[in-house]
Amino acid sequence: MRGTRDIADAFRRFWPLTRGDRGRLFVIVGCVIVAALAETASILLFSEITDHALDAGSLSAFWASALAWLGAALVGAAVGYAGNSLAVWTAERFVMRLRAKAFAHLQELPPHFFRKHRRGDLVSRLTGDVEAIEQMVVSGVVGTVSAVFSVLFYGAAALWLRWDLALATFVLAPLFLLAARRFAGRIGRAAREERAAEGAITSVVEESLGNIELTQAYNRHRAEQRRLDTEARAWMRASVRGARATEMYEQVVQVVETVCVLAVIGLGAWEISQQRLTLGQLLAFAAFIGYLYPPVRDLGQLGLTLTAATAGARRLAEILDARPSVSDPVSTPRGSAPDPAPQTPAGLDVRARVALHNVTHHYPGAARPALSDVSLTAEPGELVLVTGPSGAGKSTLTQLLVRFYDPTSGTVRLDGVPLSELPLADVRERITLLPQRTHVLHGTIRENIAAGRPDASDADVERAARDADAHAFIAALPDGYATRIAPGTAALSGGQLQRIAIARAMLRPSPVLVLDEPTTGLDAESAHRVVAPLRRLMRDRTTILITHDLTLAPYADRVLFLEDGRLRAAESTRRTAGMRTR
Repeated sequence: MRGTRDIADAFRRFWPLTRGDRGRLFVIVGCVIVAALAETASILLFSEITDHALDAGSLSAFWASALAWLGAALVGAAVGYAGNSLAVWTAERFVMRLRAKAFAHLQELPPHFFRKHRRGDLVSRLTGDVEAIEQMVVSGVVGTVSAVFSVLFYGAAALWLRWDLALATFVLAPLFLLAARRFAGRIGRAAREERAAEGAITSVVEESLGNIELTQAYNRHRAEQRRLDTEARAWMRASVRGARATEMYEQVVQVVETVCVLAVIGLGAWEISQQRLTLGQLLAFAAFIGYLYPPVRDLGQLGLTLTAATAGARRLAEILDARPSVSDPVSTPRGSAPDPAPQTPAGLDVRARVALHNVTHHYPGAARPALSDVSLTAEPGELVLVTGPSGAGKSTLTQLLVRFYDPTSGTVRLDGVPLSELPLADVRERITLLPQRTHVLHGTIRENIAAGRPDASDADVERAARDADAHAFIAALPDGYATRIAPGTAALSGGQLQRIAIARAMLRPSPVLVLDEPTTGLDAESAHRVVAPLRRLMRDRTTILITHDLTLAPYADRVLFLEDGRLRAAESTRRTAGMRTR
């Protein structure tokens, strides 16, 4: 009962995504009905040929029935091809639509969601689980309709030929559904375990390849192989259990079907001996029974497929049910495309003042707050440097400033307007983040620099690269700005990649800049090379610089210290510089 309820709930949830394709689904159903009618007509014509042409030895009787049979076969073939082709196209559209919906929602989720879920598992949910749901919502509907109409037409034809034999046949049909019900729970459990194991395998492979230098440097080859082997064995056990249950179901059904056909042939032979049935009628009836049982079996198999698909539906629902930590104000329509150059809201100056008022922030499930009663301001054109030990709350401060989260209490304001009252797209147009990790996209250097402003011209990209002290080494590459790079690329040094990231930030004309450890991971020479472009980047912007590197302190107007989530008194830049030299 619970399995049926789970299937119904999953179907109700994902059926709305077929909107826009339901007309095509009706056409597909029409094709299925016509194909089943054509098949039924072919079997009846076979009976006519047997009784009136073959048995009587009449060639003239053969041609009329043969041409009609050929015509029915051609109609069935044409309609079947059209229906199946349209069904595949509609199914793939559904997969694309569902995957896009899940992916769009995933992009809105907060950072802590991705710390709790392995990336490989999320990839598995957006691929295999999405396709399993399609088997339920689109292919499942088409398969159900096809099986139901086939059963109706073949059953009606069998009743028309010999109602008593047909009734005897129908009595045995529920055995197929009973067999499916018997195996549904076992197959469903195996499917859930298999889906989870597939996600774990993908995660292990993704993590291992992403940390290949650590694997090689620490001789972790065997350890990584053991990790993969553990997950692969779990997948194998679940897959084998599911395959065995499915195979056992199919063999049981095969035996049941054989018993049913033999019973019909035996009864038919007795009817022929009593001269109440012709050979042609018996052969046609046997053919109808041969065609009738497969769709009945398919209905049972469909139940098993739907049971397995609910495992994928549950896993994808975990993503769709996760709530974003922030959202647009109620007045802002969700789902509308953001203006690439949003208008400045009333009261919001293009040279923005950033202020935090008594901000406290608790991460979900954390034992203590990451920030406690923090207040600070950054005036237009000012550089405020925030430093402190690891775990002091510096990264949390960054995430609140770009509104990955709203604070648990207190407010973050931009020119006096709380960030929560501004559209997210506008906040992120006004505030540019240069994250601690240098993010590289698969694509050309030009595409990487223009990632934050897709409408930028080639001249804009080159100007930003010059300002970031990146143009010289880019121009020296064989393909220049068309050089393709990717995460983990060895074509450029860490300092060069950081300058490309700085050029990306320079291309965005936002008045507020948040720099998160911009020189982390760079050697002294590379760090020195990025200081000048950083200074150009910060010019005339309201800048909040999060860093351990106090060599940047002389450039700051104020230096603030975070410790245990609390802001200590500000230090002058001169005193900070003196501390650095001692």
